[in-house]
Amino acid sequence: MTKHLKQALLDSIKVKKLLLDKIFLDQIKIMGDEITSCIESGNKIMLCGNGGSAADAQHLAAEMLVRLRPNINRQAIPAISMTQDVSTITACGNDFGFDHLFERNLLALGKKGDIIVCISTSGMSKNVELAAIAAKQKGITSFGFLGSEGGILKNICDLSIIVPSNNTARIQECHITIGHALVEYVEDNLISKGFINLNN
Repeated sequence: MTKHLKQALLDSIKVKKLLLDKIFLDQIKIMGDEITSCIESGNKIMLCGNGGSAADAQHLAAEMLVRLRPNINRQAIPAISMTQDVSTITACGNDFGFDHLFERNLLALGKKGDIIVCISTSGMSKNVELAAIAAKQKGITSFGFLGSEGGILKNICDLSIIVPSNNTARIQECHITIGHALVEYVEDNLISKGFINLNN
């Protein structure tokens, strides 16, 4: 049993090490720079995903709305997780179908210049796919946090980071690591530019 636990940790470390490749670092930087510009322009970040990816969407939205690092008190960064309203989720699932949940949220709340982060370990989530398609129609940039081969979303999102693994747990672990690095990068950018103030 201990052997299996150790192997799970080693596998997680192995996949994360792959993210140090220049391609992944460049992709994270591009996303960070675009998110910085989005916030500076008075726009917002939206995030969506299912299951564990829904939790990641809420987690990263909270890091932006509240704070990421306990020693840095700063203004809130506008972010919306489209996965946390039970009434909306169940109403849409009942009335229109679960596939249309994120699309409907985006059409109602999104505006040109916003960014949506589409989180899917398979890249095949229909409700995330429809949100990414709607984003294109509204002039909203879409970033994918994907896994495996990237699925259909790799061909729809404007830029995607595809974690090189077929193991859902390992992919999700990398997604939250990437998300934390991204939020920290954006936070530092906005502070250095004087766009958000420290409240120490």
